[in-house]
Amino acid sequence: MNDLKYTLAQTLLHLLNKRLNINIKQIDLQPTRKDFEGDLTFTVFPLVKITGKNPEILGRELGEMLMESAPDLVEKFNVIKGFLNICLKKELYLKKLTEHYRSGQWITPVSDAGAIMVEYSSPNTNKPLHLGHIRNCLLGWSVSKLYEAIGHKVYRVQIINDRGIHICKSMVAWKKFANGATPQFKGVKGDHFVGDYYVLFEKEYKRQVQQLMARGVKEEDAKENAPIMLEAREMLRLWEQGDPDTMALWKQMNEWVYEGFDQTYQKLGVSFDKNYYESDTYRLGKDVILKGLHEGIFFQKEDGSIWVDLTSEGLDQKLLLRHDGTSVYITQDIGTAIARFEEFPIHKLIYTVANEQDYHFKVLFLILKKLGFPWADQLYHLSYGMVELPHGRMKSREGTVVDADDLIDEMIKTSADLTSSLGKAEGLSDEEKLELYHIIGLGALKYFILKVDPKKKMIFNPEESIDFNGHTGPFIQYTHARINSLLQKASTPDLKALPKELYAEESQLLKTLLDYNDTVHRAAAEYNPSELANYLFELARNYNAMYQKYSILTAESHEKKQLRILLSHCTKQVLYDGLHLLGISAPGRM
Repeated sequence: MNDLKYTLAQTLLHLLNKRLNINIKQIDLQPTRKDFEGDLTFTVFPLVKITGKNPEILGRELGEMLMESAPDLVEKFNVIKGFLNICLKKELYLKKLTEHYRSGQWITPVSDAGAIMVEYSSPNTNKPLHLGHIRNCLLGWSVSKLYEAIGHKVYRVQIINDRGIHICKSMVAWKKFANGATPQFKGVKGDHFVGDYYVLFEKEYKRQVQQLMARGVKEEDAKENAPIMLEAREMLRLWEQGDPDTMALWKQMNEWVYEGFDQTYQKLGVSFDKNYYESDTYRLGKDVILKGLHEGIFFQKEDGSIWVDLTSEGLDQKLLLRHDGTSVYITQDIGTAIARFEEFPIHKLIYTVANEQDYHFKVLFLILKKLGFPWADQLYHLSYGMVELPHGRMKSREGTVVDADDLIDEMIKTSADLTSSLGKAEGLSDEEKLELYHIIGLGALKYFILKVDPKKKMIFNPEESIDFNGHTGPFIQYTHARINSLLQKASTPDLKALPKELYAEESQLLKTLLDYNDTVHRAAAEYNPSELANYLFELARNYNAMYQKYSILTAESHEKKQLRILLSHCTKQVLYDGLHLLGISAPGRM
């Protein structure tokens, strides 16, 4: 569709330059509104001042000029209040569609495709993955697939937060309450096992604080001196000193968590090219900060701590190294970013992190720019809104999070119940049914999350996500399966026997198909998979509008049959490919 728009823009520019001195930026072409007839609309208002003509008169003159000079391009036109609505020749659309069908290529790669890195997930090792991680993973994975689709080499990474007081809390609770238990002994997934001890720590900590306050200790002092919290701080000190027993327990508990994470990632269908660990990276930025201090980029306070002054950029002063020389989060992020650009041949780095960290990334990117790294302008924070439940926010310390594994299992069960009740699994073996339930359940979960603009906060409601007739993944999946079943009874379309006249539903479907390439490029450029997700729903809806109104295999003419079979083939291809870019499987049978 975009190349037809470009051709029309060039034609208009050529015509107008015979009389007016204008440039291509003044050729404003947009898709025609659905309530008007046309394919592309040219806004003539910017030319009114130049010509001094009434916009409707000017629009009609331009339309007549186009009809005369570009008869192979323009079929007809209409003018409404200064908007020139142009109907392009349907033969052009059909020609483009047959080219895509023959080649199987729907996406034009960018000419300057370089390597890109996408970071996502980045969990803590004191608890299992939850619903928020699911949105993070799905966004990061889909954005990485979009960039691959337009020609980029993509590296997928995560940084695992495996050190700090929160990790020590789980370790202390395990030592106090586990009696040597293991995930295998308890029959519990490793990340859930460790997460249970983090929750147990918080419960015991609250109990001890309340106990101290009941004895007359001020709340602030009680929180600071609760025995179990003192134990956690002591364990952190031992860890930083490399105490052998502490390190052995830390490694063992982390291994349990990693095994659990891997199982969840496998269920979600996401993976990584490299894992970074905070325990390895937290010292990385220290030398860079000291060098920046020497060069006058940063400054040192009287207590010896090192800071950066960002007040001229509208921010504040930011601590980079503590007075004792220890690093803070941004120190390690500076070092990790530098290491990644040294280790991989990338020209862009995308961080998928919730919008709670918007300020952190503004500061990080500004610091790297001050340090003079040429790639600092190629850092992007894919900021997304939090995921909430119908009854409010999740709180991991209280054990009220929506666990990722539990949610996935629930979605698969809901899929099984609904699919069976609607008879959509009839004729399948038990093994095929289980696979179908998994595909539909995960498709419902992923689509419900990805159809929402990442910038927006969202409320996840599992009951709304599985509806074979709604704005859902299963609706799109079912459309794909329906087309696949139909095409098994059809022959290859005869591309030489296509009709010249198209009904409204056929024309709309055809134009939607040709928007696929532009949609994928736009979704990648805006880091916004919802552009593609909502496009696929529109495509499935347009196909069903044609399918329900017109017969395909017993069409009224040979030409119409060939056209509708071709449209069916192309819709199936685009639905399959588009769902794949969202990380969603397209079942061949439902």
